[in-house]
Amino acid sequence: MTHSGSYSCKVKTGNWFEDVLCEDAKKKERGELVAQKVDFLKENILRPVNLTVTVDGRLHFGNVVMLVNMGGEKRECSAVSINADINSVRRSPSPGIQAPCEVSAGKGIQACVRTAFIITSVDGSPEGSTLHFEQSFALKTTSGFAGGLYLTSDMKRLEKCAKKSRLQEVTLDDSGSFMSWWKIVHFEPQERLEYEGQPVPANVRVLIKHCKTNQALAVLGQHVIWTPYDNEYELTAHTFLNSCRGEEDNNHWILCTSRSEGKELVILNHPQPAAHDEELTQANPDI
Repeated sequence: MTHSGSYSCKVKTGNWFEDVLCEDAKKKERGELVAQKVDFLKENILRPVNLTVTVDGRLHFGNVVMLVNMGGEKRECSAVSINADINSVRRSPSPGIQAPCEVSAGKGIQACVRTAFIITSVDGSPEGSTLHFEQSFALKTTSGFAGGLYLTSDMKRLEKCAKKSRLQEVTLDDSGSFMSWWKIVHFEPQERLEYEGQPVPANVRVLIKHCKTNQALAVLGQHVIWTPYDNEYELTAHTFLNSCRGEEDNNHWILCTSRSEGKELVILNHPQPAAHDEELTQANPDI
């Protein structure tokens, strides 16, 4: 005698096709289909964010910025981005990204939840005060869906390193510990002593160094990873030096803000490296 429901739909016996459709319908009602989860993730993480408009041309604690690398040989312009997939999203108590979460260097240069970071004080400096070269700070994702997570790194270990390059890993974490402390260093080695303690200008090339390991944030053009958003570059903490003992452009970053007259990014002008010193002087007349 045949009994209805004696087998699951995976066995493909009886009315298995109808059972599959019924189960899919129930999942759809609950928003549990993979396509629905992907749409939900992208809808929230790609939502536009207003970057800070810098009035004095300097970076301040509390500023919302993008971390942009202007690219190099065989490497496009890219920005530090939250690399969250559907497994990184929690539903309760409120929808959002859960820690730990991966990061990558995305080629989509747009200010959104995925690419916006808040310059956060770790030494008691009040919000709104100026960030200085060599001063410790944290980079935190926005609150809400992005979860307020910290850009974090630690010394490379056999069981904990970047997946492709095997260099020092960079992730997002919610601890806010010393592993999430960074500092801004002038990109020109000969100028670092002179600029130490001076205000950091916005929208110019700098190095972002990890305080614990002293390794510089880097984008790796030769290591491409697949993400739900596009093929992107691996992000790591590793200092790449050229023959003159200066850091390669893999380590050069712009903490990008918005234009005062609109939402356009300042770096969309793509300033040439030769103009860097002039821009730095204009942004910091006291230097």
